Amino acid sequence: MWKATERQGPVVLLVEDDEDLRELASQMLEMRGFDVLVAKDPVSAIMTCRVHSGPIDVLLTDLGLPGVSGGELARSASEVRPGMKIVYVSGVPEEIAIKKGLIRAGSPFIAKPYTADRLAGMLRMVLAQGAGSSAR
Repeated sequence: MWKATERQGPVVLLVEDDEDLRELASQMLEMRGFDVLVAKDPVSAIMTCRVHSGPIDVLLTDLGLPGVSGGELARSASEVRPGMKIVYVSGVPEEIAIKKGLIRAGSPFIAKPYTADRLAGMLRMVLAQGAGSSAR
């Protein structure tokens, strides 16, 4: 849930269907200077993209979501927020995600389990890469 405070850091839309992991990842990112919006599924993620009045700098999405894959969500979200960067997270190894067509080779990807520093580092690296990363 978005906190009605002044923007302090990059805004991350975190999409994770596991409640405990969603809460943990949100806390880890907030402690590292990110402002975090959370969504439990693709429908609420797209709604957040539509109704959130401020910027959303990066979509951090699990690949295994109910209904659609994180890749499909990224494509839909990018239609609403074309400049938003995308980072994928999954318990599935990256090579398998690529082979199954869930993501393209070279897409920003973090394997579960991950550390807070690895997650924040990947987000900062993607954000530093300049204007919009295309949805894969």
